[in-house]
Amino acid sequence: MTPPVLSREDELYWLALKLIPGLGTRTAGKLLDRFRTPQAIFRASRTELEGAGLSGAVAQSIASGCTFDDAAAQQEKMLQAGAVAVTIGDPRYPQALRDIFDPPTLLFTRGRVSLLQSLTLGVVGTRRPTPYGLAVAERLSADLAHAGLTIASGAARGIDSAAHKGAIAAGGDTVAVLGCGADVVYPSENRKLLAEIAAKGLIVSEFPMGATAFPQNFPIRNRIISGISLGVLIVEGAQYSGSAITAKLAIDQGREVFAVPGNITSKLSWGPNLLIKQGAKIVQDWNDVIAELPPESRRHLIERGRQKILGQDGGGAGATEVGGQASLLSSQPPEMGAITRRLLETLQVDAAIHLDDLLEKIADTSPSELIAALFELEMLGLVKQIPGKNFVKVW
Repeated sequence: MTPPVLSREDELYWLALKLIPGLGTRTAGKLLDRFRTPQAIFRASRTELEGAGLSGAVAQSIASGCTFDDAAAQQEKMLQAGAVAVTIGDPRYPQALRDIFDPPTLLFTRGRVSLLQSLTLGVVGTRRPTPYGLAVAERLSADLAHAGLTIASGAARGIDSAAHKGAIAAGGDTVAVLGCGADVVYPSENRKLLAEIAAKGLIVSEFPMGATAFPQNFPIRNRIISGISLGVLIVEGAQYSGSAITAKLAIDQGREVFAVPGNITSKLSWGPNLLIKQGAKIVQDWNDVIAELPPESRRHLIERGRQKILGQDGGGAGATEVGGQASLLSSQPPEMGAITRRLLETLQVDAAIHLDDLLEKIADTSPSELIAALFELEMLGLVKQIPGKNFVKVW
């Protein structure tokens, strides 16, 4: 069934309500429970609004209709960016998010709005990951996306970006929940990634179009990542990091919390390792997540996998059956030269090696031969270059 489309006038009222200064999410939700529609809220007298628990200043802002000009400007920005408003009363609005303590009354979206109804897993972590953390986040996200889950993250640099890239590389679905306007590129180096997510996945924000990415916005957006998800997977993060906040939000919302164990000497492992001590599910491969999902969610993924096999191409050349124990993306090239094979054996997953060090380790190789071998391994998806002429093996 096609969801009802908001009329321009209805959308204007929702946006005007969203922009009322001093009106918090919880209070806006209570007003909608009482008055049912934004139009009814704006028609109410100041006395009625104060009777509903509003301060005099907020009631006056609503009664004066001072935000309608800004709402009209928001509509124009949405039109230019191809953004769609999804209100809390819209059937496309995720029921799981509607059920949290303080659900956003309106979401600004760009891309495939239908992904709001998909089975979703949040994948979050530090902005300054180790090579191990990047490899784990990208690989697990790819495998889980291939298994049928939508990967949600915050599009920040580091683990978030790796999660989105892994999902896209596997031909899967991903949702980026932003701490700024849905039309704002933040961080700037993710311009290409955000454009790809808007084209293939979905961008979501509760912040108005054009809103700046202030630091205080990120904990607010984290409750949406956990709120739309069946659970949250933490990959690297300090004890009091943003990913730890997301894990706490997930627990408060009754979601599963998963964590990837890390090196006990690394501060970036403190967060996930502590969560595991406190009862989070330890994750060593994608099966550890799937096994903990509710039975109806697992049945849905199995059915989706069956339809994919019967009705489509059955996945990439390197894919194995969804229920198998091997990695979904594992693929060993049929033939490799001696230098290429030695190079692959020398490289590590959890520690980057500089090009100069590789030349020393494989001493009987010329720089041109080594670079050619590295390029071959990159094309095969077995090696990844990271900034500073450093290389890691893909996990």
